[in-house]
Amino acid sequence: MKNFRDYITLTKPRLNSLAIVTALAGFYLGGNGPLHWALLLWSLLGTTAVAGGCGTLNQWLEAEADSQMTRTRKRPLPSGRLKKEQAFWFGMGLSVMGVAVLFFFVNDLAAFLGVAALVSYIVFYTPLKKITSLCTVVGAVPGAIPPLMGWAAAQNHIGPGGWTLFAILFLWQMPHFLAIGWMYRDDYARAGFPMLAVIDPQGESTGLMSVVYAVALLPVSLLPAYFHITGKVYFWVALVLSSLFLFYSFRMARQRTLYNARGLFWYSITYLPILFLVMVLDKT
Repeated sequence: MKNFRDYITLTKPRLNSLAIVTALAGFYLGGNGPLHWALLLWSLLGTTAVAGGCGTLNQWLEAEADSQMTRTRKRPLPSGRLKKEQAFWFGMGLSVMGVAVLFFFVNDLAAFLGVAALVSYIVFYTPLKKITSLCTVVGAVPGAIPPLMGWAAAQNHIGPGGWTLFAILFLWQMPHFLAIGWMYRDDYARAGFPMLAVIDPQGESTGLMSVVYAVALLPVSLLPAYFHITGKVYFWVALVLSSLFLFYSFRMARQRTLYNARGLFWYSITYLPILFLVMVLDKT
């Protein structure tokens, strides 16, 4: 049972719950007519396996760095509770299973997006974390793919609606992760990750970029109403929520304190589920 919990921990369940929820929302928003339950379940199974594979292989690659960070050193690999080869084969198994489920039981496009998520996260994002602060931008790509996978699963093509969901999630991640970077900048520096908060010790660029992405998110978050995916209720709720997101980002940019970074972080994890919930409830 103990090892079972460690294997679950490797998949980063709390982080990947976001992938599952947004994929579910993407499927529902992209669907027409009665909900296709079997297709939905296969889509979620494939997405969950791919997301778990990404999390596991990421920890396999970063085991040494995780051992140097206070918030990650108790994970299964740096603590020695699991061996690296166990994590590798578990992550590979999940990844292959996820793509296979999407390919055989959903459609080619969803499977392709699953592969794109894996490659962008493991091949590009994870190694870049040791090289450049731009890794955060790269990492936001696989993070934004799940709602696109859900949309593609429902429609077998990607239109403006699917790309809108991708853009919302992509832009949302940036202030969210910049806040995390500022909160844990000492940890990242200790592990040798040149995050923006590490190479920008005064925090001016970190704060500025948070505001830039929050400004971009505001009009993009209104696009579901423009494309008639949702009604007017969503438009006004999104306008208020995104304006508050901009407020919290601006507040952190103005005073780069731990308190303001935490405020932006906590608002960001409140913002997204409410936004998607209202989107689903106000679907046209």
